[in-house]
Amino acid sequence: MPTPVGPARILLEGTGAGVLLLGHGAGGATGHQALDLLAARDAGLSAGLTVVQVEQPWRVAGRRVAEAPGRLDAAWLAVVAAVAADRGGPLVVGGRSSGARVACRTAQAAGAAGVLALAFPLRPPGGPGRTRLPELLLPAVPRLVVQGDRDAFGRPEAQPGIEVHAVRGADHGFAVRRQDGRTPEQVRTEVRDAVQAWLERLVAGETQTLT
Repeated sequence: MPTPVGPARILLEGTGAGVLLLGHGAGGATGHQALDLLAARDAGLSAGLTVVQVEQPWRVAGRRVAEAPGRLDAAWLAVVAAVAADRGGPLVVGGRSSGARVACRTAQAAGAAGVLALAFPLRPPGGPGRTRLPELLLPAVPRLVVQGDRDAFGRPEAQPGIEVHAVRGADHGFAVRRQDGRTPEQVRTEVRDAVQAWLERLVAGETQTLT
């Protein structure tokens, strides 16, 4: 799919009127590789939405380093314009880590009804004085943050308009340790169920819209 910064790649699944648009992180793992994105994809389909996974142009071009925020946002909005227009249902934007930041920054321009933030990178590891919370606060629509409670990037607190689901024992990639007594499949199921329940409430108009 053409964008102002080069071609993106999309995977579209489902036939719902509403759309769940998902972006990957700076590591580039897409829904076929990232546990949380795969769980969100399953949740979106179960909630009756069309799910669109977006691979940013820098990944399509084979580069290893993510581009500047402005270029990520431009590519994302081009995909939104192409796949979400005239569908008649709500548009929910989201992604993991860097992809969640893109979704937050562009939610208003995209006309999104909600934002799904998986593993939102609240602050760089070892950098407690720096925070990306202002990006999460930008959208004036309901937001769901799903985060491991061992995430080295930290975890935002719930507040009006922002729900937070903490996954016990999970790190930034939602990996768990044997000592936690959990399996990846259990984590994937928990993420899927949390996202699906929120999506169903969002579509029904039962989530908070306060910033």
